[in-house]
Amino acid sequence: MTAINLKQITAHADFLPENQLILNAVSEGIYGFDLDGNAVFINPAAEKMTGWQTQELLGKNIHDCHHHSHNDGSHYPKEDCPIYNTLRDGTAREITHEVFWRKDGSSFPVHYTSTPVYKDGVLMGVVAIFRDISIQKQTEQSLRQALEQVQALSEKLSFENQYLQLELADRTGDVGISGGSQQINQLIQQIKLVANTESTVLISGENGTGKELVARNLHRLSNRADKPLVSVNCAAFSTSLLESELFGHEKGAYTGATNRRKGRFELANNGTLFLDEVAELSLEAQSKLLRVIQEQEFERVGSSQTIKVDIRLITATHHDLLKRVEQGLFRMDLYYRLNVFPIIVPPLRSRLSDIPELVSHLIQELNRKLGKKISKVSQRGMQNLAKHSWPGNVRELQNVLEREMILSTGPVLEFGQLASEPQARTSTAATNAKQTLAEIEKAHILKILKQSQWRISGPIGAAAILGMPPSTLRSRMSKLAIARPI
Repeated sequence: MTAINLKQITAHADFLPENQLILNAVSEGIYGFDLDGNAVFINPAAEKMTGWQTQELLGKNIHDCHHHSHNDGSHYPKEDCPIYNTLRDGTAREITHEVFWRKDGSSFPVHYTSTPVYKDGVLMGVVAIFRDISIQKQTEQSLRQALEQVQALSEKLSFENQYLQLELADRTGDVGISGGSQQINQLIQQIKLVANTESTVLISGENGTGKELVARNLHRLSNRADKPLVSVNCAAFSTSLLESELFGHEKGAYTGATNRRKGRFELANNGTLFLDEVAELSLEAQSKLLRVIQEQEFERVGSSQTIKVDIRLITATHHDLLKRVEQGLFRMDLYYRLNVFPIIVPPLRSRLSDIPELVSHLIQELNRKLGKKISKVSQRGMQNLAKHSWPGNVRELQNVLEREMILSTGPVLEFGQLASEPQARTSTAATNAKQTLAEIEKAHILKILKQSQWRISGPIGAAAILGMPPSTLRSRMSKLAIARPI
């Protein structure tokens, strides 16, 4: 900065009136200091900003009046003051991070310059020019807060978008809850009863029965339907990574954590969290899950900051959780927290009468996916489907249909031969070797009757599956003393 002649700013006798008018008119506060650091000039803007009048400060050390403390209230020694340092070394300084104290004890943030004043090459004093930057600081703070909010929302949208893309990539089509069997009607009734509550639901069932579909319908029919449904397969992650997946982590929380990441609990806030294969949780993760359920709060991995959430929890497993509790693999207190409203999804083999409706629905979905125009399954093909025991349940049925549709060149699926079940066939053969022909026949008829829910006639009845008229089947049942259990 250019040195200023002290005559231009002090109240000495040779000070020109027109210069006095100019200095009095500027909006910045101006102080003039002599070599002892005492005030020799104060303009009206300085008086207005600080509340100190000229007659109160002239000839005094201004630092002691309103520059004696930092903005946190701690002592500010005069030896550290930039203004007085300029008096010592003649070096100009610009300061933007300090406060001046008013006469009433309040303070305001300032931007000021400390400029040496020379006369004939000799240092005569210092001029300090300052302005109140309270509005600027408030604006900066508001902008920072707004930016943090925008960044937080952007981060949340980014995570949700990434999660939804993964969900869409993983899904092969919504198969719907199809069927008219008693088991399915009871399942749908249970979903409708509990969906619109906040109760925790535990969905049990074999792999491939459609537990995730039940969870989606519970969310769709709930008060949280317009909020996110976030799913996580607890069996898909190692114990070390699952905690990070559920609760998120801070940057540097562990090797490979190069960025902060929100967990599924945080993404599901105000919505529904679906934990599939919950039995796979480690005991440590079970303990943390129990705390979240009880207190609706958690910390990210590597952070001590508590995050509060409002979620509705739905869990699923193909294991017998109570048995795992007895084995010491699952916490009993968590089991009772999760098992508030249990729903059991029936296996496909216990509702074979639903196969035609399931097949019809699946064919429509697969036609769109594969670009095919399959119209139906032949009667014999439907019988073959009804003979199968479906250890993989609806998922296996979907895969079998998809494979058959890819191979088919016509509009009707035949299902000449389904994939065999080596283990089951070997076991059956070993048993049959020790049985009489009548015993084998009786066991086979009983198996088919159970699979068809004791329906004898009709396209998927036991008689059609066995390839005999219903009257012949009834005759064989009578001869082999086969009766439907009461």
